[in-house]
Amino acid sequence: MDIHIDSLLEGARRATGTVAIIDVFRAFTTAAVALANGASRIIMVGAVEEALALRDSGVGQVCMGEVGGRAPAGFDFGNSPFAIQQVAFGGKTIIQRTGAGTQGVVAASQAERLYAVSLVVANATARAILSGAPDRVTLVAMGNNAVVRTDEDEVCALHLRNLLEGRSGHPQAVRDLILAGGEIAHFHDPARPYMDPRDLDIALDIGRYDFAIRIKMEDRRPVAQIEIPA
Repeated sequence: MDIHIDSLLEGARRATGTVAIIDVFRAFTTAAVALANGASRIIMVGAVEEALALRDSGVGQVCMGEVGGRAPAGFDFGNSPFAIQQVAFGGKTIIQRTGAGTQGVVAASQAERLYAVSLVVANATARAILSGAPDRVTLVAMGNNAVVRTDEDEVCALHLRNLLEGRSGHPQAVRDLILAGGEIAHFHDPARPYMDPRDLDIALDIGRYDFAIRIKMEDRRPVAQIEIPA
């Protein structure tokens, strides 16, 4: 199995084989919480207007995500896993748009098998990927707005590679390294009230969920659902 690590939007476009699009802060942590809380599926889109149109047409019931960190006008929820941790989604379809994670999913058109990954589902994702016995795996760290590399996504890619190669990894070291990184200050910046520091406790809870987030195409759109690894 050939494992390749790439980054940002161009990395997503280049990615081949089984592809893991990584967004720890906070898109795919939020997506995992939503699925764990009963959402049946998440349609991932690149544009705010597309998300709102899909909800208006009845394809989905909930718009979730961000532009520049903030929930766009008309969205039901922003990009905070803490804000939705007590929300029961009861089988609803969510439409998610973010500046990095969902952009990478939309761009990963060459993927043979596709996953959305954060640390909360990393362990289960490794098992799901291995169950498919792929010849090639591409791990794409999406970074900030898919244009600037960030510690949390790059470290998550390394952690996932360790798991795929049969090593147990070091969860505490992963958390410590990320907490020492540059993105952490944003969660304590009064000028960014949409960056809730309580999100960190969830996002860095490695292996919190025992499922992967598998993405398949439906009506030419990427749709995420829970996959329980064998």
